[in-house]
Amino acid sequence: MMRVWRDQLNFASGLTVKRAWNAAQIVTSYHRARFTGVPVIQGLPISISFEPTTSCNLRCPECPSGLRSFTRATGMLGQPLFQNVIDQLAPTLSYLTFYFQGEPYLHPQFLDMVQYAASRNIYTATSTNAHYLKDENARLTVESGLDRLIISIDGTTQDTYQSYRVGGSLEKVIEGARNIIAWKKKLKSITPHVMFQFLVVKPNEHQIPEVYTLAKQIGVDQVVLKTAQIYDYANGSDLIPEQDQYSRYRKMNDGSYTIKNSLDNHCWKMWHSCVITWDGKIVPCCFDKDAHHVLGDLTENSFEEVWNGEAYNTFRASLLRSRSEIEICKNCTEGTKVWA
Repeated sequence: MMRVWRDQLNFASGLTVKRAWNAAQIVTSYHRARFTGVPVIQGLPISISFEPTTSCNLRCPECPSGLRSFTRATGMLGQPLFQNVIDQLAPTLSYLTFYFQGEPYLHPQFLDMVQYAASRNIYTATSTNAHYLKDENARLTVESGLDRLIISIDGTTQDTYQSYRVGGSLEKVIEGARNIIAWKKKLKSITPHVMFQFLVVKPNEHQIPEVYTLAKQIGVDQVVLKTAQIYDYANGSDLIPEQDQYSRYRKMNDGSYTIKNSLDNHCWKMWHSCVITWDGKIVPCCFDKDAHHVLGDLTENSFEEVWNGEAYNTFRASLLRSRSEIEICKNCTEGTKVWA
């Protein structure tokens, strides 16, 4: 718990008057829009996600990167584009995630970009399968100023781990986590805050207690359990956990499944955050994995032009009117009150 508080204090240390005022404007705009049904917005996003690359070394069964199923192009984020957007948003941006699809450490300049954002005092986070955290990369990660490192570890034995992380090595994940912890100690650094993220699926749900034990042995700061998004869930799936609290889906009397979400006509994400693909396209959120709803192009327009533009506000309006009719919202847990 002390480590979690330390991470929260680290985030709070980056807040400025301008960032706090921006956040207040966004919160106010969101609640006004919910009340009026009109997609008014004041302020810029509190948080954004940048996609370093769509490439990945693994073949996870419910991931477009792993399945190699994208209809959009695969590529690497260009540093000039990244730096230009950060320069525009740095005064108001509080949180930056280096992840959408793909494995961030496959980008050769990934840690340079982390360092650039960290130099602007923006809280930075990434999610990785930890196969590239050899000793040197671990040292560079700690030195980059990265604030949060989320390590996907979906099993405590190789057989269980590879049943979802197809092509992966649990030994490499554990080695990578140990390397990061070792370099934090050597450099006397409190960052990054290291998290084990355990995606709960039927093959691994029996190992939930074990992942906490493993994290403690290694010195990981926090364990987070995550529910799995299943694409074709209506008729069930071998991945849906038996323990209901770890599932996004509810079994109906007829044997079919439905998502545990009433899909109310609002979404906080449309006001406080956005996702930027490797080639500069802005999409609404992390559920639009194949970029079907491109709201703007940062190679052609400034961020503020896109954020306040007609396409973005039209999408916000459609969500306020009937969220359940938007395809990417139908399998979304945003706004649900169940465990997720």
